[in-house]
Amino acid sequence: MTAQPINEQSWIRYGRLQLDHGYSPPVPDRLDWAFWPGAGPGAEILGDLRGKRVLDVGSGPGHHAVHLARAHGALVDGVELSPTQHRRAMTDHGSEPGVRFVHADVADHLRHAEPYEAAYGVRSFGCIDPHRLLPALRDGLADGAPLVFSALHTDSEGRGPSGTVAPRRQVIRLRDEEPIPIDMWVLTPQLWEDLLAEHRFSVEAVDLLRAPRPDDPVVVQVVTARRLPRPGSPRVSSRPRTLRPPAPHAAVGVGAIVFGERGLLLGRHRRGTWELPRGKRGARRELRGDGGARARGGDGTAGEPTRRDAPRDAGRPGGRGATRHRRGRRHRLAGRAGRPAGRECRGVDVV
Repeated sequence: MTAQPINEQSWIRYGRLQLDHGYSPPVPDRLDWAFWPGAGPGAEILGDLRGKRVLDVGSGPGHHAVHLARAHGALVDGVELSPTQHRRAMTDHGSEPGVRFVHADVADHLRHAEPYEAAYGVRSFGCIDPHRLLPALRDGLADGAPLVFSALHTDSEGRGPSGTVAPRRQVIRLRDEEPIPIDMWVLTPQLWEDLLAEHRFSVEAVDLLRAPRPDDPVVVQVVTARRLPRPGSPRVSSRPRTLRPPAPHAAVGVGAIVFGERGLLLGRHRRGTWELPRGKRGARRELRGDGGARARGGDGTAGEPTRRDAPRDAGRPGGRGATRHRRGRRHRLAGRAGRPAGRECRGVDVV
């Protein structure tokens, strides 16, 4: 099960009703994260997807996955737990190039799949326990992969998000049908950010999309995040290591990071430019080649002396040189870090 036991049965019932009525949502012209066409950002927040393996979490009838394959050249795996929802996708789009529909629990699927280069969920994340979903995404996405999803923020009754990671009862509304109960995680943006950070994702943006009608209290949040590099991942050097000085082409203050033609620049060089300290002995000699170079402030004024300038009491506790040495060491370490239509569901509690 992906969430509460009630959820799987609810989505099976939902898909069966849509199959009975013969309704299929059209493939959209853009990716809409909320219930209202044209509201908020589109698929561009996922970045360039051409030729990339993309995971659709809770793909439903599959129309979003087909859009990304057709319009953006993505290779999409749409993973759906409900067999009736999966049947809808296969019936309408089973032979669509660039799209593969998988009937599976997404967490189980990610344990055996090759890492994806991007993942997204259109109003599906709120139906899955984040303590189950986020670890699976952490392990199933490549370093740097974007993760974008939308989730309910305020429902049709005006209830806002919760500050605790616990599901609450909501309903799926279908025209001329009894509401279908479902358990959802309706969380604050800050709580989503904390959960994502706990699982090695960095949140880049949160957009709150409001209903176009002033009497409709519904708000949907769109979270844009990215998978952080795994511990021990190799770091890419700014430029090849060498003891030769770079060509003078930039000057920046310590505390700023600037990319120039020859790489990443940071730190005073003996020939008047600023260069990234690389931690090697020869590189440190370059940095103090003007007779004891000093660390500089953002305004170019002299700051604390480097290790070579430290007085003889540098190793003594409390000595001025000891403090300055620690500052210098920190500096060197920092230098190394591198609308739905027809009979599709209506209402605001639907994913």
